[in-house]
Amino acid sequence: MLKLCVIGAGGRMGRRIVALALESGHFEIAGAIEAAGNTLVGQDIGVLAGVGDLSVPVSDTITTKPDVIIDFALPDKISDRAKYCSDNNVPWVVGTTGLSPDEVAILKQASKTAPVLLGANMSLGVNLLFKLVGQVAKALGDNYDIECIEHHHRFKRDAPSGTALELGRHIAEAKDWPFPQCITNGRDGKEALREDKTIGMHAVRAGDIVGEHSIMYSALGETIELRHRAHSRDTFVRGALHAAKWLSKKPAGYYTMFDVLGL
Repeated sequence: MLKLCVIGAGGRMGRRIVALALESGHFEIAGAIEAAGNTLVGQDIGVLAGVGDLSVPVSDTITTKPDVIIDFALPDKISDRAKYCSDNNVPWVVGTTGLSPDEVAILKQASKTAPVLLGANMSLGVNLLFKLVGQVAKALGDNYDIECIEHHHRFKRDAPSGTALELGRHIAEAKDWPFPQCITNGRDGKEALREDKTIGMHAVRAGDIVGEHSIMYSALGETIELRHRAHSRDTFVRGALHAAKWLSKKPAGYYTMFDVLGL
């Protein structure tokens, strides 16, 4: 079994990673990390995850070298995590969204000495959608307006979502449009007409919506829509665990979910 360390273990995603990792039979929990000063530090992660006492207390430091790390923590200390993985050649699956270009550069630097996988979204279905949106945009040509509408729960911090931006990036690359300059975030005012060669981006925040993303291609006379709807956060967790198993066998390098899926 693979020794798994979960960073951001006390959050909703982190707790489900712990529970489903154990359920899979492919992992043992070797570490559960939260930020220094977090009130969960010292509590048993198994109890927090609802799977019983694992004798693995939440810590603010990695004390046992794991076989692989899954990281869903906020990005504020990402350089510290990158240094640890780089120095110790530990495979690192990063599911943190909303990373800046500088933070992505930190991951790419770490990938020179450790396997690093960044997933804007760990869902296998969403990653297939990433592949499809550009292909459809290219096939339809320039007479179709493209809009992206994403829905998430009221507590989500970043907008647009990392997934929505990644969808936009794949469309922009297929159309040879400058990204992110081609993104129009919502519209407002009396003179808000749609501009050519742009992707409309709209963020909905309401209730407990797990995550929905739709791409609309609309011309005079017809509309085509591609949509993905996550039924629960477990779909992201299972994707992350699938990626962790895959990455644990890889050499140092920078990977994406396309590599995992062979797309």
